[in-house]
Amino acid sequence: MLSRERASADFERIHELPPSDREAWLDAVWDVDELPPDDPNLPRGCVPYLPCSVATVLDAVEQAGVTSDDVFVDVGSGAGRAALLVHLKTGAACIGLEIQPALARSAQARADWLGLERLRFVEGDAAEMIRFVPTGTVFFLYCPFGGERLERFLDGLEDVARARPIRVCCVDMPPLDRRWLRRRPATSSNLDVYDSIRS
Repeated sequence: MLSRERASADFERIHELPPSDREAWLDAVWDVDELPPDDPNLPRGCVPYLPCSVATVLDAVEQAGVTSDDVFVDVGSGAGRAALLVHLKTGAACIGLEIQPALARSAQARADWLGLERLRFVEGDAAEMIRFVPTGTVFFLYCPFGGERLERFLDGLEDVARARPIRVCCVDMPPLDRRWLRRRPATSSNLDVYDSIRS
């Protein structure tokens, strides 16, 4: 079994790799060689699994100022790559919310195999579950869903933001128009970071 210390040491190599090799490196560390097919019964409004690039995840970590004191919630976590990357980079606890059972189970199995106790992957609809993740401080959304499902998710996330300040990282999504969220000045064409504000 690969310890967190060994995985973290291996992680430092990522900066030595050309950007074109980083995806393959992460898949090798996370032992992702073959993914289960998308669930044919994926609910309306949900997006099939599409991994986020290493560069984008690292940019989100930097822009949101993620530290080991944070609880990073990956909404639509898929195979768990982003959560692993954030954990190795920062030491933050990570929770992955994934609607496809096979992806959630395989991600948790990998975390258990690596002995990464601060990574948890939970199967379920994030639009319904978000109210039950009160410890989250940073929420990462890479086009997990849209429309009415996104609106329900944001309603639930507002409840979380009433308890503590949170940051929301959105990749390849239209701007979020909520009074309780303040968008930071953009530093990337595909990444927006928001801070919650008390109303």
